[in-house]
Amino acid sequence: MRKKRLCLGAVAGLLAVGLATGSASADPSGTPTYRDLAGVGSDTTQDVMNGLADTITVNGSKVIGSYDATGSATITTKDPATSPQCQNIPRPVGSGNGVNALVNSLDNSTGCVQFARSSSNNASSYAGKNLTYIPFAVDAVTYAVRSDSSISKRLTTAQLRSIYNCTAPGSGTTYKPLLPQYGSGTRQFFMRSLGLTDAANYTQQFTCVSDVDATGQPIIENTGTFLAQQQHIAPYSIAQYISQIYGVSPSVQGKAVLTTMNGVAATVLNTGSSFKRDVYNVVPTGQLGNAPYSTVFVGPNSAVCTNAATITRYGFGTAPNCGDTSIVTP
Repeated sequence: MRKKRLCLGAVAGLLAVGLATGSASADPSGTPTYRDLAGVGSDTTQDVMNGLADTITVNGSKVIGSYDATGSATITTKDPATSPQCQNIPRPVGSGNGVNALVNSLDNSTGCVQFARSSSNNASSYAGKNLTYIPFAVDAVTYAVRSDSSISKRLTTAQLRSIYNCTAPGSGTTYKPLLPQYGSGTRQFFMRSLGLTDAANYTQQFTCVSDVDATGQPIIENTGTFLAQQQHIAPYSIAQYISQIYGVSPSVQGKAVLTTMNGVAATVLNTGSSFKRDVYNVVPTGQLGNAPYSTVFVGPNSAVCTNAATITRYGFGTAPNCGDTSIVTP
């Protein structure tokens, strides 16, 4: 069976459009200031969703308001004059916190958040919350090291597992593994793919691993500048790295370089990638049949799914199951 491949050389051509038009803004910009569909969460998919927010309109008006995972401490998702409860709410950082913010909006009927970005399928964690995880793009995760690191750039899953459970020779010296902050979808997916059980206190149980930098600040996923030492190693989204090095997303890769994992080079995003994943927009199940949810997110003919050029411009592959609504919280 022939594998679908998205090579860096091909991606360069796709991203040339992005270089010409510029990258999408952090947090909604332009008019309207406040959008029908306010979304928060994943760092991995924030840039592509910002791009889709700038592209998709309904009756000539932008309807998606995508708020970055990092930035100011608080965000305002609705007009304070009519929805004061949505003013200066804490900014959700990462997939888990994004879904939590959506659940909080539903449970408390605030109307502040309409969807969450998630780079991991964690539907099983939200039993009874009536959420649907809608895939819209394909990504893959590998590991990154610094360009001047002596760490092998050809590791296997078993070798990575031993590094992240601190059993590899040289744990804490030769290897200083990093993880994004707890709640990160990339962290959850990476640890699950390694066969390790993540927890909020994981770095206390396995002390060679850190999820904060030297100043105690949480490590943000897919941000190579956190690899401050030659011994550092961290999970990284291939799509995010591609969009960063071509200037479509902010260039935060620093000295990080991607690697070959299980014999598959990270210069190729394909169905053979060991840690391939769908990425999702999470919406209330009860809204699937209602516009603008239905027209923006649901089905292969939705506005998101028919904007393949925007999705690939940010380094992601197109999802054959884009718009599928079968993943529902238990």
